[in-house]
Amino acid sequence: MTYLAILDNNELSVVMDSGQAQADAQAQQAQQSAGTVDSSAQNAQAQQPQQSRGGGFGTMGMILYILALVAIFYFLAIRPSRKREKELKEIQAAIKVGDDVMTSSGFYGKVVELNDQVVTVEFGTNRGVRIPVKKSEILGNKAPNVPDEETK
Repeated sequence: MTYLAILDNNELSVVMDSGQAQADAQAQQAQQSAGTVDSSAQNAQAQQPQQSRGGGFGTMGMILYILALVAIFYFLAIRPSRKREKELKEIQAAIKVGDDVMTSSGFYGKVVELNDQVVTVEFGTNRGVRIPVKKSEILGNKAPNVPDEETK
């Protein structure tokens, strides 16, 4: 039998078998490392509530964030669209006989007859083609931008 002395933290331990001594030394190291892990886990748990109180938006912040997104969407998408629709309806309501108009298909013509919902428009250079067009399909009061033959 061999005796082995192990010095640990100024303590003297005498073990009878060298294999047993190595096992005891490993067990002590495992306990020390486990103690370190446990204390770091406790520190992390103690710090966790402090972090959650200080950071983040919270419920009120999220509500304000969503309201801000809705407001941005309204002012960038919905409001301009409604404004364009209103202007277009005013243009369509102001159409009278003799106006130059542009249809939604891109054709330019002159209004020759006007009813409640249907407008008869003359198309072509000779103005020989008359086509009834729904009033909602007229996009503007404007003449085509083509150069005259005199300016050529």
